[in-house]
Amino acid sequence: MMSLFPPLLFVSVLCMNSFSGVQGKKWKGEGTTQNLESIIIGRCYEYIRIVNPAVGEKNCSQIWEAFKNAFVNKDPCSILPKDYELFINLTFHTIPPNKSLFWENNQLLVLSFAARGRRYMSVGDTLFGFLGDFLNWCGQADSPGLDYESCPTMAECENNAVDSFWRIASVTYAKHSSGVIQVLLNGSAEGGAYPQPGFFADYEIPNFQKDKISQVVIWVVDDIEGPDRDSCGTNSVKTLETRLKTLGFNVTCTDNYKSVMFLLCLDNPDHSKCALASSAPAAQRGPVSSDRGGSWNKLMFVSFAGFLFRFALVY
Repeated sequence: MMSLFPPLLFVSVLCMNSFSGVQGKKWKGEGTTQNLESIIIGRCYEYIRIVNPAVGEKNCSQIWEAFKNAFVNKDPCSILPKDYELFINLTFHTIPPNKSLFWENNQLLVLSFAARGRRYMSVGDTLFGFLGDFLNWCGQADSPGLDYESCPTMAECENNAVDSFWRIASVTYAKHSSGVIQVLLNGSAEGGAYPQPGFFADYEIPNFQKDKISQVVIWVVDDIEGPDRDSCGTNSVKTLETRLKTLGFNVTCTDNYKSVMFLLCLDNPDHSKCALASSAPAAQRGPVSSDRGGSWNKLMFVSFAGFLFRFALVY
């Protein structure tokens, strides 16, 4: 009997370790981002001091407490958007007219194009969005700590801490957007540029304030290496255009908007779509110029004329 004890003990310990591992990681999603408190408070000061000082003073420690209290000591699958209301109130600021930029399936491109609010202000360029971007978090029922091992995904439960956060952030952002609204969609995305369900379809469009919005401008831009799956007037984009027009909005749509294409070409300068010599106009419904080289010729003419003018002044 004594000779059997060590193998049985080994098996028992092995089983206990396996069970402990399962217990420790009970969700499929990534756990809370390490140093979450330091990141949130640091981002808060970065935003109010450097990124957008125009928002004025904010109590960053109080903002962290409001954020944390929305989900700690709670079932991680029972977090509702309303739990973040105090956080939203503490971080809220005006969104400048004509600068709202909505999106689907192209977050990194949007952040580059928006240029941290200097060109446009996406939800990730607001203070409340800036604080949560690219982070993950969740708490545990009956525990004041954060779960660093795992957090539930949307597939596991809809009312998880992160998705509920972005729902109220999206609703708030949409309600306070005004003037000309920009929408940047990915024409190469599987399933279409305008996904349904999706945050734009389900939480942002329903909260547009029609009396505050003068126009909705849609840009459908394909990935440089990607296929052209969706375009203005076709497939899911047509569904979006029809929905917005039915709601009474003035809508325009442009395929492969040139300014965004230039940004994509910074990382793909040798791609055929990035050949500057063609000066091909963006595909836009309505009349467009047929002068492919005209802009370049005019630029050369103006530069040469300026040189002659300066030469005349000197001599």
